[in-house]
Amino acid sequence: MFLRFRKSRILLGMTIAFLIATLTHSLFAADPLFADAQALISLGARVAGTPTAERASELLIDRYKKLGYEVEVQTFTYPKFFDAGSSLSIDGKTIEAWAMVRSIAGNPSGRLVAVPNYGKPEDFKTVDVRNQIAIVKRGGGVQFIQKIENAAAAGAIGVLIVNNQPGNIRGMLMKPSTIPAASLPQDVGTSLLEQAQKTTVQATLTVKAQPDALGRNVIAHLPNVKQPKLIIGGHFDSVENSPGANDNASGTAVVLGIARSLAKSPAAKQIWFMAFDGEEDGLKGSEAFVDRATQPFLSGLKAMLNFDMVGVNDRLLLDGSGTMTSIAQSITGDVNSSRFGGSDHASFKSKNVSTLFFFRGKDPNYHSPNDKTVDPRLLKETQDEALKIVQKVLQ
Repeated sequence: MFLRFRKSRILLGMTIAFLIATLTHSLFAADPLFADAQALISLGARVAGTPTAERASELLIDRYKKLGYEVEVQTFTYPKFFDAGSSLSIDGKTIEAWAMVRSIAGNPSGRLVAVPNYGKPEDFKTVDVRNQIAIVKRGGGVQFIQKIENAAAAGAIGVLIVNNQPGNIRGMLMKPSTIPAASLPQDVGTSLLEQAQKTTVQATLTVKAQPDALGRNVIAHLPNVKQPKLIIGGHFDSVENSPGANDNASGTAVVLGIARSLAKSPAAKQIWFMAFDGEEDGLKGSEAFVDRATQPFLSGLKAMLNFDMVGVNDRLLLDGSGTMTSIAQSITGDVNSSRFGGSDHASFKSKNVSTLFFFRGKDPNYHSPNDKTVDPRLLKETQDEALKIVQKVLQ
């Protein structure tokens, strides 16, 4: 009797849990914000210049047109580094390496020199890397490009950066390197670091590059809106080997969600909505846009709002410049100035356009194959907060 009652309770509990999970999934599936993000994620890695990125742009074009917006595609080309099979060769053994995005191509050979600590200038003074290949750990507050420039300044002809987490990482450089640079997985790289500290290791680093990429910015606006007061944007491209859920299907979906919310509003007649391509290669899409825009057009903008990585972490972070700092503070009370610059708003800020950057901080799955989920609740919260600010900007 007791056992039957207990089994009944367990079955009832399992049934309730299943129903709750099913209902929750259905609610999220019905949420257009979440559905837009999932549609982009399902495409896989949206690397600028690839067929997948083009399919992503076509998906966005279709979504905006269904909302009643006119859509333009602004194409641009730029030197794009595609890793065409970079590797490290040691004693006849070939080890796969990932070229840093924007690394110079090359095939340097030399001794593998382990650099202590994290590759600050003083760390290179303790070893001789002249005409050799430096190997150094990721992290320590030293950016990839800083490690590489420090290695080059010390005379190195190539540099390897060992990931400080399991697996490898496709590091993005904000400017081209002057020497070939690649990354190694944590396990392989750590072993080589230890080996290079103990004995002489001869190595050949091969970094390969491919030609220019064709990027596609998607620009949506209502008919006859030639001079917007506000640009709302986010990048839709991702890095290799990552479906780019949080970075940045999340921001792209929120921009589309704001466009959906305002489609029948007079406010939409003052806005251009943009999905930038090539951000992961160094803000290429937003740079192309502002470089082609006329000065009167840029001067006519009240602000540019940028959304990047807004689907993970509870706290919404805002970074403002110009008049947007005080406007956002009057609504949220929590805005910083010039704290975070590595996203598309920086291109507008460089042209003296006031900007506001929405994001949610560090993501443990950043630029990895595990960046495949976003929280629908956070997308909605970001959109709702942005709509308040949009109303304030345009009043």
